[in-house]
Amino acid sequence: MAAGSSGLGLGAATALAAEGVQVAICGRDEDRLEAAAAAVGHDCVAIVADVSTPDGATGFVDAARVALGGVDILVPNAGGPPPGNFESTDLDAYPAALELNLLSIVAMCKAAVPAMLDQQWGRIVAITSLSVRQPAPNLILSNTARAGATAFLKTLALEVADQGVTVNTLQPGVHRTPRLDVLYSVDQLASMRLGTADDFGAHVAFLASEPAKFTTGLQLHVDGGAYAGLL
Repeated sequence: MAAGSSGLGLGAATALAAEGVQVAICGRDEDRLEAAAAAVGHDCVAIVADVSTPDGATGFVDAARVALGGVDILVPNAGGPPPGNFESTDLDAYPAALELNLLSIVAMCKAAVPAMLDQQWGRIVAITSLSVRQPAPNLILSNTARAGATAFLKTLALEVADQGVTVNTLQPGVHRTPRLDVLYSVDQLASMRLGTADDFGAHVAFLASEPAKFTTGLQLHVDGGAYAGLL
């Protein structure tokens, strides 16, 4: 469980552990990470790692494989890049955003999928954003990088669909997580319908389960009805 020390990542880790999965979580802050692992329980493994770069993302998967004896379920996840719009966002801000929310996912999949294919069983449940379907104002970096990640994951899903490995994407709307405090004011949050990390985690746990073996290539928005489109 990448970036599992707080927010949606922690909710997903907690839900997986409750279903009997031994989970490894990562984060950059060792104290917060250890506290999160204790909260998850079930022998959750804490790995200090920064998945904002491809090398860090690969290193997390490699360390999880050593600690757990293998990686059967991968939940790629990372925090979001800084807010901004087209006018305020310089060109040189894009590479870091692409590393954080696109290339880190590619790197984690490159590190984990070959072994899944060898054993003919694996689950990838990536956490992206509703902004892939409905671009969010003032989040041009996130909108751009996560759309690319969604295209990559859909392509991967099609390539491995007949080999026992499923690849799905969850697209959260607004959930009560620390990230919201960066993006919105107290007054704005008061007017929103907010989801919870625990409820979101239950979706991750289902898509990682055996009953979900015929569900792949899905982009599921978990947003309390915020998405306004038909498709």
